[in-house]
Amino acid sequence: MNKKFPRKIHIIGSVGSGKTTLAKELSTTLNIPYYELDNVVWKRQNSGDIRRTEQQKVDYLNNIILTEAWIIEGVHNEDWVAQSFSNADLIIFLDTNYLIRIHRIIKRFTLQKLGLEKSNYKPTLSIFIKMFKWNRHFEEIGKPNFYHIYGMYCDKLLVVTNKSEILKKSISKK
Repeated sequence: MNKKFPRKIHIIGSVGSGKTTLAKELSTTLNIPYYELDNVVWKRQNSGDIRRTEQQKVDYLNNIILTEAWIIEGVHNEDWVAQSFSNADLIIFLDTNYLIRIHRIIKRFTLQKLGLEKSNYKPTLSIFIKMFKWNRHFEEIGKPNFYHIYGMYCDKLLVVTNKSEILKKSISKK
């Protein structure tokens, strides 16, 4: 990595890995806007979320990628996000321990139900159960898929188990 911190950063990881927290912190520290891929997939409306079409997702994401600096975070590693990985100066893979992610999913749901944490969606029991399924799916399918398809970006890939490793590993790469 350069001595100057990258200006185009893609953060990937499972549900509960800490992607959004890290993106918010980096956004504040580096003064770079961050974008959640879930908000690229879904058009958020008071009356309920509407899923964007494949073309709408690609167009929305490309508009972000064309800007001079961004932090994009999400679990997605399908074809429609390929340009984000390609254009990123740094890809951070948050490979957080599976049990830690389960704990965070439970904690997040509880805080959201108590109104102590904001969410982009209505925290229903159905979503709560899906998060465990998505977490398992990412572990078994998403992670191997990411390495298979995007492993070619190993020169700009930083794999960490927690955010405190980022500075430590980025310094050791210099």
